[in-house]
Amino acid sequence: MDEATRLAAAGFDAVIVENLGDAPFRASHVEPHTVAAMAIVLREVRSAFAGPVGVNVLRNDTTAAIALASVAGADFIRANVYVGVYATDQGLIEGRAPEALRYRASLGWPGAFLADVHVKHAEPLSCRDLGLAAEEAAYRGRADALVISGPTTGRPTALEDLRLVRRHVPDRPVYVGSGADASNVRALLEAADGVIVGTAIKRDGRTHEPVDPARAEAFVRSARG
Repeated sequence: MDEATRLAAAGFDAVIVENLGDAPFRASHVEPHTVAAMAIVLREVRSAFAGPVGVNVLRNDTTAAIALASVAGADFIRANVYVGVYATDQGLIEGRAPEALRYRASLGWPGAFLADVHVKHAEPLSCRDLGLAAEEAAYRGRADALVISGPTTGRPTALEDLRLVRRHVPDRPVYVGSGADASNVRALLEAADGVIVGTAIKRDGRTHEPVDPARAEAFVRSARG
């Protein structure tokens, strides 16, 4: 709740609630108590932040994320492995687009799916070509938007990767998933529709530290030129 308030004060357009503190993560389904805890947090964040709110249940529990979003009134989810097969530090993870789409329809939840393509902390086993993987996520998986990242948390997303995905999928929003900071955000936004940022706005630039209001405000100033 405090971090949502800080991000709102800094001028952020949207926020994402995720269970980052649960590392090492479950590969697919999380325990019921994780969903219960996230529901409480998500409801509090929803009341503190007026803009769009998303949810990401790590590592890849899209069903739980949709349920949370539907109940708590969130606007979107992030799906780390949406289509394809990836080798990760949790083992092999398979995409869950079919069940995600059907579950969203069954709940009547109108929110959006942000799907990672060649997600960080993972190696693709099914489709190694980034452009084709983006097409698979958008047109076969029917993702509403795509997220492109660097190899791990905090490491930069390559501009050429963003441009490549844009060429292959010109009709979906494309977001930066890692490595954005106050020094590079303007360049990234020339190739993407938005950025997801965490590490760069934390105290001392450390991923697991709280949001630093001064860093958050500096980031927004740079993003908006």
